[in-house]
Amino acid sequence: MRTRQLGSSGLRVSALGLGCMGMSDFYKTGFDEAASIEVIHRALDLGVTLLDTADMYGPFTNEELLGRALKGRRDQAVIATKFSIVRGEDGSWKGLRGDAAYVKQACEASLRRLGVDTIDLYYQHRVDPNTPIEETVGAMAELVAEGKVRYLGLSEAGADTIRRACAVHPITALQSEWSIWSRDVEDGPLQAAREHGVGIVPYSPLGRGFLTGAIRSMDDLPADDYRHNNPRFAEEAFEANMAIVRGIEAVAARVEATPAQVALAWVQARGDDVVPIPGTKRVKYLEQNVAADDVRLTADDLSALDALSDRVQGLRYPDMSLIAR
Repeated sequence: MRTRQLGSSGLRVSALGLGCMGMSDFYKTGFDEAASIEVIHRALDLGVTLLDTADMYGPFTNEELLGRALKGRRDQAVIATKFSIVRGEDGSWKGLRGDAAYVKQACEASLRRLGVDTIDLYYQHRVDPNTPIEETVGAMAELVAEGKVRYLGLSEAGADTIRRACAVHPITALQSEWSIWSRDVEDGPLQAAREHGVGIVPYSPLGRGFLTGAIRSMDDLPADDYRHNNPRFAEEAFEANMAIVRGIEAVAARVEATPAQVALAWVQARGDDVVPIPGTKRVKYLEQNVAADDVRLTADDLSALDALSDRVQGLRYPDMSLIAR
């Protein structure tokens, strides 16, 4: 697989990463550790190096899963994990923390669960409104100095926060939702990131599965799947957003690719500093996603896909208050 450098940091990773969240949380279709480890191993075999997790996925169990999968293969992976969304052992939500003491506490816990000495890319998952970003990034920078973390990242941060963070310590990556139907990162954060040599790691590049065309009605999702609470999957929005899927399918037919591959190729075409991290629990879909790296979209294809963004109905989260602070 081709590689890309995340901004000006020097961190080089595969042009497409693997999001591991769904292997342990949120998508309630049954969690199979053996199958998930098979996916991770196949990803490494295919040259996928960037593996993304977070302490709150599970909660806590996704890091442990990734740690077990990487035993004997640690040197093949770039491990990215996150902190700041605080959850209890029972899965309850306990708010955000970005204070210095918590940054260090969270890092130690993640190192232990992953079974590694160093985290390659450490993100603040969401910005804590009660803690100055300078304090948070300052504590993260101390982790770099101690050798516990190699590179720093922010997730869903606003333009001003990115600039302030970069004044404290170089930021390697901004992880934000970015896809054909989620483009608000382009309204400020993207420019700020590129001004400071920050690479972009889009999560949910397949629109939580919607843009693949595999979900034709809400009946295709398990009753306890969290997407039932997502505004874009709500009944009226769902029907309107299917027009976007049909547009992607039309391009896919022209270029002889799957809709998922077209959606990923669109994201990759946003720039050489962009590394999307689609998630999957199945080897078949992993292999299809990796093959998107070979899909080439023409200017007309990209223009047609760009136009679909105007048709999006519904917010991307029920509560957008934690986004782009």
